[in-house]
Amino acid sequence: MKTLTIKSLSCVALSIAVLSGCANMSETQKGTAQGAGIGAVGGALIGAAMGGSKGAATGAVLGGAAGAGGGYIWSKKMQDQKAAMERATVGTGVAVTQTTDNRLKLDIPSDVSFDTGRADIKSNFGPILNQFATSLNQNAVTTITIVGHTDSTGSDSINNPLSVDRAEAARDYLVSRGVARNRIATDGRGAREPIADNNTQQGRDKNRRVEIYVAEQVASK
Repeated sequence: MKTLTIKSLSCVALSIAVLSGCANMSETQKGTAQGAGIGAVGGALIGAAMGGSKGAATGAVLGGAAGAGGGYIWSKKMQDQKAAMERATVGTGVAVTQTTDNRLKLDIPSDVSFDTGRADIKSNFGPILNQFATSLNQNAVTTITIVGHTDSTGSDSINNPLSVDRAEAARDYLVSRGVARNRIATDGRGAREPIADNNTQQGRDKNRRVEIYVAEQVASK
C-alpha cells in the first residue's frame, strides 16, 4: 500500500478517536461519528486495493457516508428509553447498554429471569418486563430481538429448545402487555455462547440468561 494511503488511514483512525471522545457530543452524534470513521477506513482499504491512493480517497468518502448512516439509529427516543430502563432496573443486576451498532441491550441474568431447566417467568422478572413493555409501547417504531441462553448442564437436545422457550416466554409476556407480536423476533442459542466459566456455579448462573435487543431502523428514502 502506498505511503499516502497509509497516512490517510492513520488520519481517519485519529479522527475516530477524537470525534468519539468529544464530551459535548450527544449519543447520536458519537454513534454517527464512529460509524463514519469506521466506514471511511473500510472504504479506503477497498479503494486502495482497487485504485491506489486515489481509490483510497474515494473509498474513504463513500465508506464514511455509508458508515454514518448505518443500519440502526440512536435517537433521542432510544436514549430516553435507555435511561428509563436504567432507572427501572437499578439494583436488579440487569445490565442496560448501548451496543456498537446502536441497539439498546438488556442483559438479564438467571437470578432475575429463569431457574435451571425452566422457562417460566420469575416473579422478579415481571416488573422489569412491565416497565420495558411501557417504554416499547411509547416508541412503537422499534423492533425487538430476544435471545435465550442456557448453561452447559444437560445436552444440546435439551438446552437448544429450552433457550428458545425462554425467549418466547419473554416475548409472550411483552405481547400480553400490549407490544405487537410482529415487532418481536426470538432466537435460542442453547449453551453455545457462554459469557462465563460453565465449570463453576457462578459461571453457570451468568450463562443462563436472556438478552433483549431494541433497534430503531434508519428511515428509508
